[in-house]
Amino acid sequence: MATEEVAAVEVVAVPTAAPEPEIGSKNKLERQWTFWFDNQSKPKQGAAWGSSLRKVYTFDSVQEFWCLYDQIFKPSKLAGNADFHLFKTGIEPKWEDPECANGGKWTVSSNRKANLDTMWLETLMALIGEQFDDAEDICGVVASVRQRQDKISLWTKTAANEAAQMSIGRKWKDIIDVTDKITYSFHDDARRERSSKGRYNV
Repeated sequence: MATEEVAAVEVVAVPTAAPEPEIGSKNKLERQWTFWFDNQSKPKQGAAWGSSLRKVYTFDSVQEFWCLYDQIFKPSKLAGNADFHLFKTGIEPKWEDPECANGGKWTVSSNRKANLDTMWLETLMALIGEQFDDAEDICGVVASVRQRQDKISLWTKTAANEAAQMSIGRKWKDIIDVTDKITYSFHDDARRERSSKGRYNV
């Protein structure tokens, strides 16, 4: 066989490389999400609640989420009295927001920082991955870092819809692997009283 023919056979036998993904191609999420940060450790004299709330970043792809997650502090690294939020874009993490006004929240407490970070990440992935059957009723999640006990709260829209809230609560417990009872409280109750009583439990 001539040298040229051998070369030709070798060229044909070389496996073709998989096409390169398009630059900028992303795994789009079903909706946009926004990170918010609120540091209440040094409130200004006479400042209204929520005045220290800051929008951090809005994203709509898996790649953006992981870039952000790798760059942003984990809740356990935040200063005391700081809140870290992930909410659907267009909803502010405030009772006064129309989407939250008639809602409430499921709350889980944590005495261990490592647990706080794990539950936070598992919840974020479940939210952006649309793992809840009643995803439309969810507003977002808040990690609250406090001296005595940290908390994570899952905010929802329609507190009076017990079936939806119980479904969300059970699913969330499963996602974050919590066996202790968790409680759902109405924002309306919290507005009226300093400590709101739980309305639903799972």
